[in-house]
Amino acid sequence: MTGTKKGRVSEETFDEFLTGEGLLEACEEVAIKRVLAWQIAEAMKEKGITKTAMAQRMRTDRRQLDRLLDPDNPSVTLGTLRRAAGAVGKTLRVELT
Repeated sequence: MTGTKKGRVSEETFDEFLTGEGLLEACEEVAIKRVLAWQIAEAMKEKGITKTAMAQRMRTDRRQLDRLLDPDNPSVTLGTLRRAAGAVGKTLRVELT
């Protein structure tokens, strides 16, 4: 076959690629925030908690709750996450590994 390129198989993992590009930490932060936002939203659904009720339980307003539930908004404090977890009957666990 002429005119075709053979693909080159890389031994590099995706994490290694992201590290090399200086993107691993940022990608991990976004992934963690998306998972937490999803977990909180799912717990709200399971318990039948509306956004208005959730905001009241957290002693905050809907805008802050919307920021928390927005998977693309990385700006959230541990205090907000702790209050959100408590509002749905969960606990927040943060650990270093």
